[in-house]
Amino acid sequence: MRQFIASVSVDPHGILRIEGKDYRYFKQVLRVKKGDLVSVRLTNGDLQDMKVCGIYENKRFLELKACDEGKNITRGTQASLIEDFQAEYWLFQFIARPQKMDIIIRQATECGVARIVPVIGEYTQKAGTFFNASRRERILRIIKDARQQSGSPVNTVFENPCGLDEAVGLWQQRSAEVKNSAAFALTEQTYDTLGMDYAVLGFYDSTGRSPLPRGENCEDRRIRLAGLAVGCEGGISPSEMSFLKENGFIPVHFRTNILRCETAALYGIAVLQNLVTGKN
Repeated sequence: MRQFIASVSVDPHGILRIEGKDYRYFKQVLRVKKGDLVSVRLTNGDLQDMKVCGIYENKRFLELKACDEGKNITRGTQASLIEDFQAEYWLFQFIARPQKMDIIIRQATECGVARIVPVIGEYTQKAGTFFNASRRERILRIIKDARQQSGSPVNTVFENPCGLDEAVGLWQQRSAEVKNSAAFALTEQTYDTLGMDYAVLGFYDSTGRSPLPRGENCEDRRIRLAGLAVGCEGGISPSEMSFLKENGFIPVHFRTNILRCETAALYGIAVLQNLVTGKN
């Protein structure tokens, strides 16, 4: 584990109390002892080294306190170190079967995707749209575990399942708040599509946002918000792709083997992040 994600704030005395499932995780998985240091992602996003200052086995809780000395059993990345250069990424994932969705959610979280929007599409199986309380609890646990293992400082949010029009509405609302945004949609079709590299380059060319001279008086033209739509089993229907294009999504085709939806999501996120980071 690279970090522990705190779900509660420290008390006025600087103590963080760990109980319930988190206590069992510390005791049975991490096997912490008094005096161990753990990197904790606080509720405000900061990463803080904290020492195990008390273990109360009878009451089944332990306490952590901020400390800068000792042997740290975790490691992670400060959120403040990435704020200057990392874009915000959204994944619009047409809902796949539950097992595949779990994989996609875990991998997207590890990659630092900020928001995962599950889309109910024409090819979505009915069973996949059933998100009850226990299913949502499982998803939130997957996200937390993935952040703890990867050290991601990004607080990944999983939206409620919605139709494509509502998903695009969420994107437009967020895009209005961020100066430079770009959205892409993966498709298995080769006609009227671009490779991801040309799509990102085309975004800069078509908007005049050349990758930035970064002097003090220069306008920041870097992509700050990037969205990616990925189909489920069967892909994205022609009518859905037309709707995405009408709303500013650039169709992208990878000239490679046919990819499963969970592979396409990871592959697409990785390529997009690499290109956006490189251009930025």
